[in-house]
Amino acid sequence: QARVERMEQFQKEKEELDKGCRECKRKLAECQKKLKELEVADPEGGKGELEKLQAEAQHLKNEEKTWENKLEELRRKERKMPWNVDTLSKDGFSKSVFNVKPEEKEETEEQKEKKHLSFVERNEKQIKHFGMLRRWDDSQKYLSDNPHLVCEDTANYLVIWCIDLEVEEKHALMEQVAHQTITMQFILELARSLKVDPRACFRQFFTKIKTADQQYMEGFTCELEGFKERVRERARVRVEAAMKEYDEEERRKRLGPGGLDPVEVYDSLP
Repeated sequence: QARVERMEQFQKEKEELDKGCRECKRKLAECQKKLKELEVADPEGGKGELEKLQAEAQHLKNEEKTWENKLEELRRKERKMPWNVDTLSKDGFSKSVFNVKPEEKEETEEQKEKKHLSFVERNEKQIKHFGMLRRWDDSQKYLSDNPHLVCEDTANYLVIWCIDLEVEEKHALMEQVAHQTITMQFILELARSLKVDPRACFRQFFTKIKTADQQYMEGFTCELEGFKERVRERARVRVEAAMKEYDEEERRKRLGPGGLDPVEVYDSLP
């Protein structure tokens, strides 16, 4: 529950920053419109007002830069934060280790985030190597050689990597990494059901999956396909938001005298 609340708070912060940035851009566009109108109408007589508007425009430009820096910082944080695989898993996957509170003492969200960032800094290269493996035997051997990777932090990093790859339109690579993400999730779920450390049971997962038990394979495939769809949707939303922000910025740059957009004027001509 604490993880869900933290993610909701993060999303709320992101929405507030987006809103603040858009409002700043609107004010800047309005100020620049007034500037151009004044320059055309009375460049000499309105000198005092002109200087005032110029100062206001500069202030808004600085404020706009501050908003954009905050948004970029939040995006960097988003790429590294320990998001839960459950946020992209189907409803009802209730046995997932991500849905159940650990039996040990609950860490604070700040402790979890610091722990996750530290883990990623130490192991990012190894996590990415695991994400690129295709054969069950290769994955099992790599985890045998690097058992510290069998944990929630690895799964969470792979989730964000999947979304980044889809945003970059590296669809085939996203599907490959998604497969490894669900592999890790199933290992963690098995550990929870057996009440053991996941490092002690990952070989059992590979034994089970390689015996081609139909029901287990169907469950794996169904979860994998659902996960990939949610990754595509998350990436689509991110791309749309970025495009909207880009379009607004381009329109602001095009504004001519009277605050008119040349493109809109041209399109409206008979």
